[in-house]
Amino acid sequence: MTRRSRWVALLGSGAMLVATVGCTTDGGGEATATPTGAPTSTTAPAVADLPQIVAQLQPSVVTVRVGQGIGSGVVFRDGGLILTNEHVVGDQENVEVALADGTRIPARVVAADAVTDLAVLRAERTDLPPAPFRTELPSPGEPVLALGSPLGFLNSVTAGIVSGVGREIPGSASQGNALVDLIQTDAAISPGNSGGALVDFSGRVIGINDAYLPPQTGAVSIGFAIPAATALDIADDLLDDGRVTQPYLGVAVARLTSQIAQSLGAGTDRGVLVRDVDEDGPAAEAGIRPGDIITEVTGDRTETLEAFLGALRSVEPGQRISVTYLRDGETRRATVTPTTATR
Repeated sequence: MTRRSRWVALLGSGAMLVATVGCTTDGGGEATATPTGAPTSTTAPAVADLPQIVAQLQPSVVTVRVGQGIGSGVVFRDGGLILTNEHVVGDQENVEVALADGTRIPARVVAADAVTDLAVLRAERTDLPPAPFRTELPSPGEPVLALGSPLGFLNSVTAGIVSGVGREIPGSASQGNALVDLIQTDAAISPGNSGGALVDFSGRVIGINDAYLPPQTGAVSIGFAIPAATALDIADDLLDDGRVTQPYLGVAVARLTSQIAQSLGAGTDRGVLVRDVDEDGPAAEAGIRPGDIITEVTGDRTETLEAFLGALRSVEPGQRISVTYLRDGETRRATVTPTTATR
């Protein structure tokens, strides 16, 4: 059976007009106007170990050349399989991959999905070392590194922290891409970083770099990455049958902290907070509102954000699912029928 990709949530619909700039460059370094079961310990090593972490990961982070454009990619599986962004490869069937040692090799685009902005490449060399991935979501404040080839500067690395999780790119709904549930970071991400690795301080890939908000929006160091678990799920779908089917629930969720739970009078901090609801979406039709706390989906307890997303991996569009939630401390149940996420 085809493994389904992660749940697609509500895209932000704020009034701020934002042009997210894709991480590709032309040959002159000019930014184009395209959209852009590991251990769970997050203990960071000493700063002196960072050069070693970068050295270990660089053979797994490649530069993707598409004509005059440049992006990045991450080797995620044996056999020369590479993850990158769909907007890096566009409609191309063949690209060139530059390795950290300067070697250039051909690669074929196996499959790509514009909605999730992910693509899978297969390089002609099968001995490329896969990077270690961490499927647990990082915590805000956790230190990270961003690896890639910004503006054509090959094998570059920047540092920062995780600024937030469960983010959506402002304005991306009007641009058509379902870029949601993202990791926000202040590690510098520039054109050419797209498809590269966002890495924790233990050397594991926690996300695939996707986009940043350009300075003209008033932003300072606001970048986004697709979580590793999401990227790996979608890669499995793409390898399985070349396409991704995504259910759309129409809610944006966040971690439920004890402080928020107390302010809502929930009586528990086990569950996920509904931050926003698409008024025309399936969840709103079923009666779910902002401020509700979802505790179960299809009979599976959703005590954490990861558990909630995991419970929805096997949900298909059109499938009626039961959702249990709290409102004002009272347990309620709803039946929701997700629709299909479209570009």
